[in-house]
Amino acid sequence: MIIERARLTIKAGEEAAFEAAYSEAAPLFLRASGCHGVRIERVLETPEVYYLVVDWERLEDHTELFRNSADFQEWRRLAGPHLASPPGRRTRP
Repeated sequence: MIIERARLTIKAGEEAAFEAAYSEAAPLFLRASGCHGVRIERVLETPEVYYLVVDWERLEDHTELFRNSADFQEWRRLAGPHLASPPGRRTRP
């Protein structure tokens, strides 16, 4: 099992819109090969920062299959307008 943690900084005032976009996009992750779960975690001390946490069976399910899919492009279309900067991510076993 691989846990992907992507740090997302959201534009000020767009937190609710980002959460709505995430709700719409979560099924895109869940139907991806090797995805066992997805959630967002909001940082209380820094409310514009969220972590996208995705449980993958294998690293390749994320890096090769999902990232090269139309569903990944749809996720970026939905979430991208709300991001203040590109995602920072950390993947660990």
